[in-house]
Amino acid sequence: MSATAKKSSQTRKTLQLVLIAVAALVLAGNFVVKSLGDDVAPAEGAEGSALATLDTLVVQDAATEEGYDRESDFGSAWQDVDDNGCDTRNDMLQRDLDDFVLTDGDSCQVASGTLDDPYTGETIDFERGERSGDVQIDHVVALMNAWTTGAADWDKGKRVEIANDPLNLVASDGPANMGKGARDAAEWLPENQAFRCEYVALQIAVKAKYELWVTPAEHDAMEDVLTSCPSEPLPAS
Repeated sequence: MSATAKKSSQTRKTLQLVLIAVAALVLAGNFVVKSLGDDVAPAEGAEGSALATLDTLVVQDAATEEGYDRESDFGSAWQDVDDNGCDTRNDMLQRDLDDFVLTDGDSCQVASGTLDDPYTGETIDFERGERSGDVQIDHVVALMNAWTTGAADWDKGKRVEIANDPLNLVASDGPANMGKGARDAAEWLPENQAFRCEYVALQIAVKAKYELWVTPAEHDAMEDVLTSCPSEPLPAS
């Protein structure tokens, strides 16, 4: 074998050895990364975040729905609990609608307006009348959910408070609200994914304010949502 051929053969062998070594390092690196990934703890929220507050909530199974009655337990809808001359529904319409117009001669009743619906991401033109139900006021923590996670033991005054608390209320698309019903975060989340972090944060804020508990499935669903936004702030009450 000529010197040139021998040198070419040695070069190929060296290149093969280098490629084998590189492949081994890549495989080892992937194994290490996977191993580390398996041990990575779930995201932790900073102080004051919804995720951090979630960890302070009691986790236990839901109580029975037995005895629940919306009106007798939480009061009729809607009341003027803050004595400002407007019922809670109109207060929330004024808060959440853009360019709202009041009924002539009325300082409270909303006649029309535009809602950027947080649940669907759609824009809804609200007009009082036959289609008033196109925009409804949703209890972020449904009242039946509140009942089964602690509110059954409250006096009626506290139940009326949560039923009319602006923290627990949001103007929303009527059909979306009806579709949600009394379901919790493990069973229903807004179609509009851009609002899910804020929605779950609102639920956590209400649960924390009123010392309601969360079920294991509810807790896990909330945590799953907030893992993508661990700094989502806890809404102020």
